[in-house]
Amino acid sequence: MYSKLAVIASNTRALAHRRMALSALRANSSLSVRLKRYNAHMEQVRALETVGGAQ
Repeated sequence: MYSKLAVIASNTRALAHRRMALSALRANSSLSVRLKRYNAHMEQVRALETVGGAQ
């Protein structure tokens, strides 16, 4: 079982990756690059939510 501190840390990292994902969409890059970066960050968010028990 994860401690409360680990869940909070996981939630914080998930939030940071969500923000990076949104920033990736607004970047001055080609659409394919922006989408690839967005998907990579959102994959990380989903992994953190699964491991950290975030809702």
